[in-house]
Amino acid sequence: MTLKNFITIGLTLTLLISISFTANSQNFYKERTPKTDIVSFGVGPSFIYADNGGQYRSLYFEINPAFSLGYTKKLNNRFGITSTAGMQVLESGGNPSTAIQNTWASNGSAFRFKGQAYFLDVMPMVYLIPFHSHMNRSLINLYGGLGFGLLHVNRIQAFSFDENELDVRATSTTGYVPIRAGISIRLGELSDLALEGTLLYTFTDNLDGNANFNRFDDHMAQAQIVFKRFLKPRTKGW
Repeated sequence: MTLKNFITIGLTLTLLISISFTANSQNFYKERTPKTDIVSFGVGPSFIYADNGGQYRSLYFEINPAFSLGYTKKLNNRFGITSTAGMQVLESGGNPSTAIQNTWASNGSAFRFKGQAYFLDVMPMVYLIPFHSHMNRSLINLYGGLGFGLLHVNRIQAFSFDENELDVRATSTTGYVPIRAGISIRLGELSDLALEGTLLYTFTDNLDGNANFNRFDDHMAQAQIVFKRFLKPRTKGW
């Protein structure tokens, strides 16, 4: 092997090693870059607290599914802003007494209803265990927050328990305060699984077509299994 060939091979190997090292360093740096955007999908049981919703002290009310989609922007080690949109299935329940039915009839209130609630809210979120990057977050974390949202209900209601009673379509729209808290478990570098509870505290007593029978407004509660995913940062192009 001539000296020229030896030098050529040496320079080629040096160049390949340099390119490989640079690529690995860039990948390592990219993975170390904090990912501050999180998307989530949740599903689980829910119920509505309403005048004709059931007998809650006896745990005699209907359980129905709820779904949610969320987006979180981490602001720093401990705080973030979360937007959540979703849908909850609603249904009346229980077995009210004859006296209660007579009161509803005299007030022109709905005896039963079913429908869907669509909700959208924004809230500040706080993490109990702060973390700078997705790479150094703890195995388990607790989080929670409250905010403000808008809720719309489409329903079909009836004014007696008679099966031949004519169903009437109705809608309700209201603001609400969402109170949300959860515990998350780290599944991998970019994924978490959380158990999350939410109370939608509304400002109306007429989501169910039956108002002023209970002393409280109508509210909704959800318990969801939520899958969370950290998004890779966008690459800026020229």
